Amino acid sequence: MKNEDYQVSQEEIAQFKERGYNDDMLPKTPEKRNMGVKNYFTLWMGSVHNIPNYTAVGGFLFLGLSPINVMFALVISALVVALFMTMNGRAGSKYGIPFAIHLRSTYGDLGAKLPGFLRGCVAAIAWFGLQNYTGSLALLVLIGKVWPGFLQLGGDASFFGIGIPGLIAFTLFWALNVLIGIGGGDMLNKFTAILSPLIYIVFGGMAIWALRVAGGIGPILSFDTSGATQSMNPFFAYFMIINSVLAVWAAPGASVSDFTQNAKSTRDQTVGQMASLLVAYVIFAFSSVAILIGGSIHYGIQEWNVLNIVDRWESFPAIIVAMTVFLLTTISTNATGNIIPAAYQLCALFPKKMTYKKGVLIAGLISFVIMPWKLMENADSIFIFLNSIGAVLGPVAGVMIAHYFFVSKQKIDLNALYINPEIKNSKNEYRGLNRQAYIATIIALIVSLSGQFIPAMQAVSNVSWLVGFACAFVIYLGLKKLGSESKTEEVFD
Repeated sequence: MKNEDYQVSQEEIAQFKERGYNDDMLPKTPEKRNMGVKNYFTLWMGSVHNIPNYTAVGGFLFLGLSPINVMFALVISALVVALFMTMNGRAGSKYGIPFAIHLRSTYGDLGAKLPGFLRGCVAAIAWFGLQNYTGSLALLVLIGKVWPGFLQLGGDASFFGIGIPGLIAFTLFWALNVLIGIGGGDMLNKFTAILSPLIYIVFGGMAIWALRVAGGIGPILSFDTSGATQSMNPFFAYFMIINSVLAVWAAPGASVSDFTQNAKSTRDQTVGQMASLLVAYVIFAFSSVAILIGGSIHYGIQEWNVLNIVDRWESFPAIIVAMTVFLLTTISTNATGNIIPAAYQLCALFPKKMTYKKGVLIAGLISFVIMPWKLMENADSIFIFLNSIGAVLGPVAGVMIAHYFFVSKQKIDLNALYINPEIKNSKNEYRGLNRQAYIATIIALIVSLSGQFIPAMQAVSNVSWLVGFACAFVIYLGLKKLGSESKTEEVFD
């Protein structure tokens, strides 16, 4: 199969550098495209098998669907996510451009700053800190299992609301995450290559344990979750699960070009990501349902927190191994979804002064300074704040995909896209702000959030990402069509 991806030349790279763009913002030349099918296959494994996702499955089991239907819904969700990731990643893999530049091709150089800042800086840095804190709590438990006296260090002393053992655990886990982030894509490739087989072994072993203690697959599939909303329409329950899974991938899906820019070819990222997400979610769908229900049957309670199930095990080595893998998957998720996008976005905002590694360090320091343990003290406000930012990403993704495939027809003029700041060219299609893109994004955002304020629209809140994406997609194409028609009328008048 012929590779039809654009091959940027060294002459173009030199020209773009003269315009003030640093290496991290430049299109990737063929020799720098080092991610093949295998790399993309392992890339997202750790992002699927993490603690929040297992907790979410516990919630899905209360929607009124049978365990087997929850599994099917998760696999369907994986297919939708895989299509989203590969389609939105095409601009990156075809032209070798990062998310910040991909975003500019849709919203314009001025228009890209706000959605890019919200995705790459505010949301990414805040979530980086929060996930570091959540992971450090698991690390604290793990250290306490090995060294019980550690939990008593410092006595009642605290540092801005966190005890000395908690601060040490947070600092260690934070530093490890930052180091992985500094290593960038190359380090992440090596990290996920080691992590992926561990995921198969550990979560496969946990699923086998669950089947054994539950008495086989039959009791798990026939398990009845008391308190489920049996009156809910099964089709709507499916859509709720699909929307929830998509919402988890909203941020990395929007900025997936930060990873696909390194693809050896568009075919490699498409095959790799499709296989990765489908295989990972097939395993996750079975293992998560089996472990949660099997553990509940075995211990005689309905327990939907997988860490609590692991903590009840009698085998100390098994607890250590399982908790360690959970920590590693948190690191993988944090790197792919937060610190790497944050660093690239800082590079985009300050192209002449910022490099990727400086971006990682600055984002990491900010995530520490905001003291995420303090943010967690008022969980409602911080999650409403971050979820509101996340709600923007559905409409943003809808506009990005609509623009790339139906407006620009998968064609980008790199020479025009990498704007020369010294030349005032008002006819450059990438200069300024794409008004239609902003109008579509804002209207879709209002619609997707309507369920939060209008009781009659409450159902929209349960499928907000899908609604926001679809609305933005349709509205943007409609506005573009109206715009082109008005221009045609002006020509003939």
